[in-house]
Amino acid sequence: MEIKSVILAAGKGTRMKSDTAKVLHKIFDKPIIAYVLDSTKDITSENFVIVGHHADDVKAFVEKNYRNAKTVLQSPQLGTGHAVSMACPYLEDFEGQVIILNGDLPLMRSESLKKFIDYHNSKNSDLTIMSTILDDPASYGRVIREADNSLKSIVEAKDTTPEQKAVKEINVGVYLLNWRKIKAAFSQLTTNNAQGEYYLTDIIEWGKKNNLNVHAFILENSDESYGINSRKDLAYATKIMNERKLNSLMDNGVTIVDPSSTWISEDTEIGTDTTIYPFTYIEGKNKIGKNCKIGPCAHLRGDVEIDDNCKIGNFVEVKKSKIGHNTNAGHLSYIGDSELGSHINIGAGTITANFDPITGTKSKTVLKDNVKIGSNTVLVAPVEIGEGTNIGAGSVITKNIGEWALGLTRAPLRVIAGWVKRK
Repeated sequence: MEIKSVILAAGKGTRMKSDTAKVLHKIFDKPIIAYVLDSTKDITSENFVIVGHHADDVKAFVEKNYRNAKTVLQSPQLGTGHAVSMACPYLEDFEGQVIILNGDLPLMRSESLKKFIDYHNSKNSDLTIMSTILDDPASYGRVIREADNSLKSIVEAKDTTPEQKAVKEINVGVYLLNWRKIKAAFSQLTTNNAQGEYYLTDIIEWGKKNNLNVHAFILENSDESYGINSRKDLAYATKIMNERKLNSLMDNGVTIVDPSSTWISEDTEIGTDTTIYPFTYIEGKNKIGKNCKIGPCAHLRGDVEIDDNCKIGNFVEVKKSKIGHNTNAGHLSYIGDSELGSHINIGAGTITANFDPITGTKSKTVLKDNVKIGSNTVLVAPVEIGEGTNIGAGSVITKNIGEWALGLTRAPLRVIAGWVKRK
């Protein structure tokens, strides 16, 4: 059955204390909302992102990066139920299922969403919520069950009785609806609650009153339910994401020398027998081959492809570059917007000068196979160095050089005998 999503991303995020929309704050240089959208990648045919505060910024990011997503403005913001109703005109004739997600759940896995959908279908449910168990439910809405353990309602924390507040099963903020049966609920919600808002949770009571099949699926890993509301939340979520990525890599044959000082993005692939040394930070989307050595103190900034048997050493920064097999950049270098062949050696202190501050453009550096770059060299892009060519240490290269040559720019050495004693 076709599934579309509604993603709630209109909130202000007051506790972030920021001029940036909450859902555009980043983990490993990737906005929170991108993680949510990516979790639906193999599930939904179309996504509706409900925007409000900083709407133009969120709209620009979403529509630039996701072809199957469109933004829908909620103004004013009158609650979560009101937010979903903003998408109703776009779903008027839709006959499939709608999954509703909060836009601040970066740790939610697509695998968990698929299990949620399978559960919904196995129960022939019309409306299924996702819940989880927390030792400290804090401000989350409580899941209230009937005596037979079926779902009764969700009560927002602000509206709970003391007995309900003690419940540890909470609402994750993920719903799956058989849209044709549930859509009428959004025109019948009321504001009879402490906040005077249209609560999305009220569709459960509506469904039960209309004799619909209503269920709750318990998410096994409660970490995936972690929502971002503050800078502390953002740091904690980053730590959880990093830990599960490092564990996955180690389970698949990658050596992480010191997990406590190593940070690797969810979107980075690393081959077997590669070693990641301490204080390495890898963000963005990258692909690293087998038998490589990365770090210590290396920084990969995204869009990096590194082939097998390479070394990216201490205090080396790489971004938006492709590096061939058996190539080494051992220390204190910057490689940006570059294409490096195989069997290349990059001397210490080498810089690819890729940015022109006058025009604001970035240009490419190309090094063919077997090139050797001497220490303290600046390669001023756009520039191409032919196969087998050596560049002498301390050179500034501003023009293309052909194959098997020596490139050298160096002022003559002057020795003034006795100068120090005379001074």
